Amino acid sequence: MREVELTFSPTYTHNQDTTIATMAPTKTNTWKAILFGCFINNMMPTSDPHILVSKTGSSKRLSVLDISSSLSVINGLPNLNVGWDLHEFTMAELAMTTHDFASTNYLGEGGFGKVHKGLIDDKTKPGLEAQMVAVKLLNLDGGQGHNEWLAEVTFLGQLRHPHLVKLIGYCCEKENRLLVYEYMAKGNLESQLFTRYSISLPWLTRIQIALGAAKGLAFLHGEKKPVIYRDFKTSNILLGSDYTAKLSDFGLAKDGPEGDETHVSTRVMGTHGYAAPEYIMTGHLTTLSDVYSFGVVLLELLTGRRSIDKSRPNREQCLVEWARPLLKDLNNLDKIIDPKLDSHYPVVAAKRAAALAGRCLSHRPKCRPTMSEVVKTLERVVELDDFLDGCFVYVVPKEGSDQSSVKREMGEGTGDNSSGGGELKNGIRSMRSRAVYSDTAL
Repeated sequence: MREVELTFSPTYTHNQDTTIATMAPTKTNTWKAILFGCFINNMMPTSDPHILVSKTGSSKRLSVLDISSSLSVINGLPNLNVGWDLHEFTMAELAMTTHDFASTNYLGEGGFGKVHKGLIDDKTKPGLEAQMVAVKLLNLDGGQGHNEWLAEVTFLGQLRHPHLVKLIGYCCEKENRLLVYEYMAKGNLESQLFTRYSISLPWLTRIQIALGAAKGLAFLHGEKKPVIYRDFKTSNILLGSDYTAKLSDFGLAKDGPEGDETHVSTRVMGTHGYAAPEYIMTGHLTTLSDVYSFGVVLLELLTGRRSIDKSRPNREQCLVEWARPLLKDLNNLDKIIDPKLDSHYPVVAAKRAAALAGRCLSHRPKCRPTMSEVVKTLERVVELDDFLDGCFVYVVPKEGSDQSSVKREMGEGTGDNSSGGGELKNGIRSMRSRAVYSDTAL
């Protein structure tokens, strides 16, 4: 049997008392300046420029392999314009930003290292607007290192999308490797779903989070040079103040197959409970490996259960193995749906979402949908509103909105009773529904 090496790289959990501010770009760093300087710090040997040949043109996205295998790629692209501004910070500047990495600013720790909250402004660098940031400091004794740091800078420095976390800058000073991201006020999805004292996420919020994450993956897979995320899980999905989902932690991301290639062969890396079975068995990585992982996360959103939970009975510890038989008959929906939803969900929409999860989790990769198909399906699911009569649905306000709102979805044939302030047909006020969702106000 093939030996499987899976690494664990959970992301940090945020405090929820800070909102995101906008970033104002100041200085543009070219890839030559960023990466050549880091290679010098890493004391890589200088190679014969006649032997090293550039593998990419100035109009193409650089890959980690392009950068790490040839210094001439960096030296030969002095006019490379990736199109994004990245700020180069010193260790002293980031220490000041985080109050010398004070424990009061500590957010958490993942496979890369500790994460601290900070504030950057024009005192940090002239021209910077004030904004909250999350600063990741590489743990030199941890499971990740310079290569993972370089992967983050390479991918997030060149890719921009509303559902990818924004990389603001970096620090590459001596042995220190740091990354500076936009601060995501609601932390990660794992903490929102599974923390003991967290408030239950309403149905619509869950599906909108799934849709946002799906759009992020679809963007990566749809690139001319596809990107395989490889570590899609709840702890790597960060949430903004309006619950906008963004993918973070690109340390394990890989460039996907190109041309006639069907897969990428690589050492098996990822997280137990999320990695696709064919990838674990063969080391063959495709975009459909990400689709499987997405199916696991969608199942977590539907059930409120972790992908692996050792506290449950033996047959229920692996979420996918427990749920797969139940997904074959959608009449079993009430057996898998998160009891915290307390029946406040549209039945038809929930069945379609469960069916989608089942397709994503197919043992046969070719039977799984593409992420573009997943996005289209979830967009239709969001539009379905077959809520039971009398159910109040919390609507997450858009960022910048002054008020949250609660809307009442009426069942067919009930008439317009919206003026009744939440009364059911028998005249009883649905106080329980109102309390459940008003507690989630931002």
